[in-house]
Amino acid sequence: MTQKITNQKAIKFFQAVGRRKTAVAQVRLFPEGDKSILINHKPLEKYFPQSILQSIVLAPLKLVDSLGKFGVIVTVKGGGKVGQAEAIRHGIARALTLFNPEFKKKLKKAGFLKRDPRMKERKKYGLKRARRAPQWQKR
Repeated sequence: MTQKITNQKAIKFFQAVGRRKTAVAQVRLFPEGDKSILINHKPLEKYFPQSILQSIVLAPLKLVDSLGKFGVIVTVKGGGKVGQAEAIRHGIARALTLFNPEFKKKLKKAGFLKRDPRMKERKKYGLKRARRAPQWQKR
């Protein structure tokens, strides 16, 4: 738990980092105060207009019946939209386990606490892509 002091008032929040491919999300969970979800200073519906991406982000909160009980502020960088949404999901799940360790069993069973390590393989020299070799010619 971390505290941020503003106007002589300490605000308590739970902070965690979520990752997926090259996307990194810093998540802050506020049990008190405004109950909105802000991603890079934009509301969730504006940052992720697609409902499937919104459901990915909200999945850990729905799983532990905490939807509307927390304010969430996220800073996310790198990757594409789906990678960012899944990085945010990972960060929210990790922050929820800091808030209440009893949530860990449900979140782990759903697979929200596992970092998905799959990344694009780097290009190797002498090849056209990561594994694609130039076409072989006999003559």
